Amino acid sequence: MDPLSLIVLSFLLPPLAVYLAVGAGDALWLNLLLTLMGYIPGIIHALIVVT
Repeated sequence: MDPLSLIVLSFLLPPLAVYLAVGAGDALWLNLLLTLMGYIPGIIHALIVVT
């Protein structure tokens, strides 16, 4: 997927962006946890993983 699309998707649905970037691994579960605990940490983690 296009990197710019993943960055935009990171702001809208962080776990989906991580899933599309790296698949269903530890990074996805960590991002789900961070997103549930607070939306901003999930976005930050997704941006780190995607870029």
